[in-house]
Amino acid sequence: MNDDAENPPASGESPWQTGLRNAALIAAILGMAWVVFNVDLPPVRELQAMIADLGWAGWIVFVILCAIVAITPIPVTIVAVAGGFLFGVVIGSVLAVAGVFLGAWGAYWLARGLGKKTVLRLLGRHRERVEEHLTRAGFEAVCILRLMPGVPYWPVNYGSGVLGVRSSVYVPASLMSIIPGQVSLVAVGNFIAEPGIIAGAQVLIAWAVVICLMIIAYRRWRTARRR
Repeated sequence: MNDDAENPPASGESPWQTGLRNAALIAAILGMAWVVFNVDLPPVRELQAMIADLGWAGWIVFVILCAIVAITPIPVTIVAVAGGFLFGVVIGSVLAVAGVFLGAWGAYWLARGLGKKTVLRLLGRHRERVEEHLTRAGFEAVCILRLMPGVPYWPVNYGSGVLGVRSSVYVPASLMSIIPGQVSLVAVGNFIAEPGIIAGAQVLIAWAVVICLMIIAYRRWRTARRR
């Protein structure tokens, strides 16, 4: 069998993949612009009260939305920030982490169903880094790649599913490494909703932790490449 056929060369993103992400981002921006100019939104506290009145239903819908976004190449940033805006730091962080983790777990098993050849082709420009770092990888490798700057969640989700990362390793590593980024984004949303010293301090602390973890992850990745 031809190796090139089994493992096609890494290249740029496929047209449908680029188009999907760009279309989603454009739609989100246009949608937010339309809301700003055409919808008379209630005050923040009133909007939060409306969401709170939904109870568990509102939480479940938000978690499902986060999970769906996490399965796709669409960035999870928007929904995480929205979580902080609507639910506050504590509840928003719990819901965002739960949703993104469920999406990551679902993408892992979806990748196994699609098969290695298909998934590696879909990874596009992320293929080389993901394949190099995740092939038969362990706990630390999954954490490092998730915290690496410039690497979205979705290539790690799908790559882990087809490159020999065991589920027993992938699940705890993903959960641990998803938490810092989601909390930092939720903190931003909370600050937008209720700007103040405490909310601002939460943003600064959360992002300081994320930046430190990114630096550590990058250094560990560079060290691993030299070996």
